[in-house]
Order: sequence, then C-alpha cells, then structure tokens
Amino acid sequence: MDGKWREIELQLSKIKDHSTHFIKTEPLSGGCINQAWKVTNSNNKQYFIKTNSPELESMFIAEAHALQEIAKNASIRTPDVILHGCTAKFSYLVLEYISLKPLTNQKKIGEQLAQMHQTTSPFKQFGWTQNNYIGSTLQSNKTHESWSTFWRDERLLYQLNLAKNKGYATKAYDAGLKLAELLPLFFTDYSPTPSLLHGDLWGGNCASDMNDNPVIYDPAMYYGDREADIAMTELFGGFNTDFYNAYENSFAVDSGYKTRKNLYNLYHILNHFNLYGSGYASQAESMTNQLLSEV
Repeated sequence: MDGKWREIELQLSKIKDHSTHFIKTEPLSGGCINQAWKVTNSNNKQYFIKTNSPELESMFIAEAHALQEIAKNASIRTPDVILHGCTAKFSYLVLEYISLKPLTNQKKIGEQLAQMHQTTSPFKQFGWTQNNYIGSTLQSNKTHESWSTFWRDERLLYQLNLAKNKGYATKAYDAGLKLAELLPLFFTDYSPTPSLLHGDLWGGNCASDMNDNPVIYDPAMYYGDREADIAMTELFGGFNTDFYNAYENSFAVDSGYKTRKNLYNLYHILNHFNLYGSGYASQAESMTNQLLSEV
C-alpha cells in the first residue's frame, strides 16, 4: 500500500485501539475541490477519506465540526466523523463510508429537515462559533443578534466585495450596495429565529443510504433563517413536490419567502461568480435588480 496513507493508518490505530492497515484505496469522482477516496482496511472496514493540500486543513476541521453539530440534532443522517489531520504533504478528513444512491424518499427528507430547522442556536444569535467554507470560499459566521445585519455583513457584502476584486461590474456592485442598505425592508413583518442550517443544501449534497434513509453531507453549517436552506433547494433542482409539501406540512414557511428566496440565492450566485467566473455575473445582476424592484 502507498506510504502516503501510513500517517492515517497510525492515527486510526490509536483511536480504534488496534492496528489498522489499508489494503485497498479507490479514488472517487464527483468533487471539484478535494480528492476523495474509498479506503478498505484488512478487516474489510471501509472509510471515506478526503484529502487536499496541507494549507487547507482548516477546511476539513470546519467540515468535521459542522457534521458533528448537525449529528447532535439527530434529525437527518450524516456521515460519522472519525478523524482529521495533516501530514507534511496533505490534509485529510476521515468519515464513515456510507453506500449511497440517488435520493429516494423526498417526503422523509422534507419532514426531517423541518425537524432539524426547529433546533435553534444555543447562544441565541445568528452565525456560529467558527468560520467555515461555502465551496472553497471562506464563509464568515461572526455572530449577530440581528438577522438582517448578519445577512448584510457576513453574506451579501462579503461576497460583493470579493466580486468587486474579481471584476464584477461597477454598476452591478453599486446596485448590490443599495440592496444591502435596504435589506431591513425585507424583514419588516418577519422575524426569523436562528435555526440549525446545512448551509449548502442542493441536490448534490444529499442522497439515500441503502435503507432509503436520507443522508446529508458537505455542509456549510451555521445558525440562520431556515428559509435560506429552503431557497437553495430551489436554486439547482433535485427536490420535488413531495419534499416541499412534507416540509410545509411539518413547519410552514412565511408568505414572504417567495420574495426573500432570491435574496438568499443571490449569495450563492455571487459565490459562483467568485469561484467560476463571469458566466454568473448577469444572473447576479438580474437578481439584484429584481429584489430592488420589490422594496
């Protein structure tokens, strides 16, 4: 077996209290940020391991903590966190390996997400105790008592300023600043509570295990308005009417959601501009102008 895995074998041996030796490593496709592997040891125990460069260890630490925070709620299955660390050549995150298939029970994940969203922040503020990542972009989770202030400073303005430095048009940037100034107007009749959020809930970050239980992974977790999670499920597809009906029947959303969902998804479109380039610029500008027309 490749010597690169020796450090992980040694660390697993310590926490499992018996010697661990990998006999098979299989690269997995699907991710665009990290390398992913299905690894089998001599006892036929399988692990899911992500690797990246050593300087990105903080990304794996944040992901591990987010998965553990969601797991505490025990509403939706997540992979168990086993180990994370760093060698001279790479950082790594070792998770429970779960055999997955496309999401089969949309009603169940709708009900479970509604239950998860009823878990609220233990510190009664929006944000979290640490920053993490949305894709490979740093996500600021500085806590605020006001949701509109949190969304303005830690989400909208943060992405806008990144976009400005990456060539986002001045006119579009100025429109974004105006939207940020008017943000409280979207919350005149609505006061969200800081719910436990996945933070990056699109179809690619959930699936079913072999017993048809929903599984969520790759979180960008924080405590915020639950509408932000629901909005992202609409952005790239993957969820059907069974999901939305089950969620609504369990934990109905406010009528103003139809307007605010674009506010929440603008964050992700700006992030896609910052990660992948100008192809998302016109969509971000169009969303901004639409939102400005509604206040």
